[in-house]
Amino acid sequence: MTVLGALIPISLFLGLCGLGAFVWTLRARQYEDLEGDQHRTLFGGHDDGPM
Repeated sequence: MTVLGALIPISLFLGLCGLGAFVWTLRARQYEDLEGDQHRTLFGGHDDGPM
């Protein structure tokens, strides 16, 4: 039972870190240009093959 006393605060801390990272990506506008990503991925004219 003493292990639960340590695991619960650790899991809450890690969960809050994950939530903080997600909010940070939202504020940094990481998810703004979904259409542009789609076109670059599917219809890009670049070739990543060997030259």
